[in-house]
Amino acid sequence: MAAVLEVRTANTVEIANKLPLDLERSDMREQWLRRLLSNPLVVEEVIMEPFARGALVAAAEHHDQVIQLSMDQTDIGNRFAILMLSVRTGDRALPLCWVVEAGAANIGFASQQVLLERVPAWLPPEASVMLAADRFYPSADLLHWLQRHGWSYRLRLKGNLLADTGVGEVTTTGALAASQAERYEPTVALFASRVMTAIGILHDPGHPEPWIIAMDCVPNRTQVLDYASRWGIEPMFSDFKSRGFGLEETHLTCPQRLSRLLLIMALAMHWCVAVGQHDALTNPTSTEKKSPTADRP
Repeated sequence: MAAVLEVRTANTVEIANKLPLDLERSDMREQWLRRLLSNPLVVEEVIMEPFARGALVAAAEHHDQVIQLSMDQTDIGNRFAILMLSVRTGDRALPLCWVVEAGAANIGFASQQVLLERVPAWLPPEASVMLAADRFYPSADLLHWLQRHGWSYRLRLKGNLLADTGVGEVTTTGALAASQAERYEPTVALFASRVMTAIGILHDPGHPEPWIIAMDCVPNRTQVLDYASRWGIEPMFSDFKSRGFGLEETHLTCPQRLSRLLLIMALAMHWCVAVGQHDALTNPTSTEKKSPTADRP
């Protein structure tokens, strides 16, 4: 973790050169790292579990027992697709679990389900969950899974999905959004399988496209805007890539090895956030020191 933080690159040669190992030859450092990344005993979800549990407990405390999760995908060129589940922490997100596949195709529900089903055992008692996901992920299978597990959700929808509001003919989500800039439908049958959900539609002036959001509650403007909690995953992906660890610089070709490299980076992120939070408590800035009642006589 320290080596990755220092070099801020996914180039394993540069990482290996910083490893504090007492070895006979310098080239043995890279061999050591290669063996670590190829070791099947390094199981990402097992090592991440205590860190994930801690992040989920903290998220529940800071958001009135509602844990805000995001699911999204990023690509490493055309070589890898990474689907990641993260938890909102302040204005950003922290990685919980992920799956890496070769190629750049969208990762389907089978892999999404693997990630989602790791989380319930990690949740603190009494906490509830709200999942936000972009429009590439909603499916009948995902909605059924969320409803079966009692999770709240804010899922952005594409405009070409079949939608039946129970009034008039079956239409599409895009046609519903085109009819008015703000619309709320409490009961809509989505997809050919007619899975039931509520939908909120909001098209603010100046935005090129509307938000068409599937949700588990009575839809209104505030519930639609809850979808914005997903944005915390974008700076997290930037930290993995161009603004942080330079993941796109990797020369790895095996998805399993890249997944273990992601583990090291994810642990480094959790450590950095913990250090930052501790520093904010023990060495607050002048703004942080100022209490809400400081100006009162």
